[in-house]
Amino acid sequence: MTEDIPFDRSFDLPPGQVDRPIPGVRRILVDNPGPFTFKGTLSYIIGQGKVAIIDPGPLDEAHIAALLDAVRGETVTHILVTHTHRDHSPAAARIKAATGAKTFAEGPHRAARPLHIGELSPLDAAGDRDFRPDVVLADGDVIEGEGWIVEALTTPGHTANHMAFALKQANALFSGDHVMGWSTSVVAPPDGAMSDYMASLEKVARRPETVYLPGHGGIIRDAPRYARSYIRHRQDREASILHRLAKGDADIPTLVRAIYIGLDPRLTKAAGLSVLAHLEDLVARSLVATDGTPAIGGHYRLVRG
Repeated sequence: MTEDIPFDRSFDLPPGQVDRPIPGVRRILVDNPGPFTFKGTLSYIIGQGKVAIIDPGPLDEAHIAALLDAVRGETVTHILVTHTHRDHSPAAARIKAATGAKTFAEGPHRAARPLHIGELSPLDAAGDRDFRPDVVLADGDVIEGEGWIVEALTTPGHTANHMAFALKQANALFSGDHVMGWSTSVVAPPDGAMSDYMASLEKVARRPETVYLPGHGGIIRDAPRYARSYIRHRQDREASILHRLAKGDADIPTLVRAIYIGLDPRLTKAAGLSVLAHLEDLVARSLVATDGTPAIGGHYRLVRG
């Protein structure tokens, strides 16, 4: 199901090394590779002299030192955070303490919907619940620095508080984990919501930025077309769920086995949560039914007629 997206996994930036993916932007990779982070999480530096940092990263001492070394002799005026997963935001407090810069984000970590009775958030450990931005950003807010202008865009779906940042002078979008070049993004209830995610994909696909700088992996070029491929992929995933349910009722493990062929076993839980996200949306649209509220342990059936 992923062949419809033109992934590029040829990313070889060594951890701690600074490079310049586009003029006016530097990036540094955290040494935290994994099935959800690819080669690691990226921190970005915008500008020269008086700079902004996007996504300071996790509490990784080597990365924090490399990031501070990269801006040595410069003034950090802003710290921007795309979202509050633990590989993106926890180092913000350390960078703020070292530089005096304020933090900017949509808000603290929160679920996309209330927890059901007896439900635990399966990705709770991934959320940075200590982060509170100094400045809360709304959709369309503009942040200006010396030689750069950034527009904040709310892009909920991967998390409820996800933001992307458009760098005006470069016609580029820092897309966080909303759109990535190496893989699809995880949408896992209750932290994320598929209906929000699809709306956010449509939102960025309509925008003029031609380059995305994601939180993991390399540059995405011809970006609006790439975002459209993400949308088609999710639509195809939804169609596969409906196709399987047309053959009979099923639980989520059955749907995962039918849809995710050759899945990395480490991603089985994430795949189940992604299917749940689709099912929540399909139930809300009265295309699929279940007894009670949609849940990871529920059974699902097609609404016919």
